[in-house]
Amino acid sequence: MFEDTYKTITQVTKGLFKDRGSKFIAIASHVEKEEDVKNKLAELRKEYHDARHHCYAYQLGFDKSAYRVNDDGEPSGTAGKPIYGQILSKDLTNILIVVVRYFGGTKLGVSGLINAYRSAARDSLDNNVIITKTVNEIYELSFDYPLMNDVMRILKDEKLEQLAQKFELSCSLTFSVRKNDSMRVQEKFKKMHGLEIKYLRTV
Repeated sequence: MFEDTYKTITQVTKGLFKDRGSKFIAIASHVEKEEDVKNKLAELRKEYHDARHHCYAYQLGFDKSAYRVNDDGEPSGTAGKPIYGQILSKDLTNILIVVVRYFGGTKLGVSGLINAYRSAARDSLDNNVIITKTVNEIYELSFDYPLMNDVMRILKDEKLEQLAQKFELSCSLTFSVRKNDSMRVQEKFKKMHGLEIKYLRTV
């Protein structure tokens, strides 16, 4: 069976870590795509415009297919990676953590920076709510009106979420099904003469 669940966060939360006058503020946010990441970064750069660094890490996609780390001027590997390490430790995706640093006048050294960025990121996650979501596939059905009752029966039996519908002489309907159930549901619909089923996307 394909692993058809993933974990993500539900809200925007902050974390804080202080060391020798430097202040590290972590902001954890739920994001769905690269555009969300860009918008959130722009928003935080504006809000914390007087901070010296805006370091971040993100991971996207139910399959965790996209990720990035950024040290934003800190020594290589001291900021983005430790933030990303916290995302990995909780096995999260569709998440962005930005850690904003206000410099306190004393250098913290490599190990001090790694600890600071890691601790701030961890604090922001400890303050959040982690949920498990299912990976779902979206399909479109096309059929003639007389098949309506049969289609609706399958939707009800399988507890499928209906997303959109157009009921006329020729009808169309889109629904969402959990990935691990999709083959069985497809087979049911394919047995119906005069009905077409088309895969649209995975979410």
